[in-house]
Amino acid sequence: MPHITVDYTERLDDTLFDRRAFAKELDPLVVTESHSAGVGKIFFRPAPLTFVSGEEHPYVHVTVALLPNRSPAQKARLSDAVLALLGRYVAGGPHVVTSVEVRDLPDSYRLRG
Repeated sequence: MPHITVDYTERLDDTLFDRRAFAKELDPLVVTESHSAGVGKIFFRPAPLTFVSGEEHPYVHVTVALLPNRSPAQKARLSDAVLALLGRYVAGGPHVVTSVEVRDLPDSYRLRG
C-alpha cells in the first residue's frame, strides 16, 4: 500500500540514475521494512531545475507515504534503508544530494484499483 514519489533532477538520465532498477528493489524493501500489505505505487517526477543552498545542483528526494501507526524509530530505519538503496543507483556520489522522507498518509486517503 505504500505511496512513493521520487523527485529527481531531470538531467540525471538513466546512466546517472537507474530508476527502473531502483524501483524494482525499492518496492519490496518498503513493503518489507514497513510491514505493509498491498501493492506499492511509485511515481517518478523529473524536475528541470533543482537547487541546493541556492545553487543549481543535482538532487533526488524520495517520499514514502504510509498508513499511520508506525513508530518514529520504524520510519527512521526505513528512511536509512531507502537512502542506502538510493546510493547504489545514483551515480556521482557526493555530487548528487539525496534525501528521504517517510510520512503518514492523512485519514482522508483512499485507494481504488
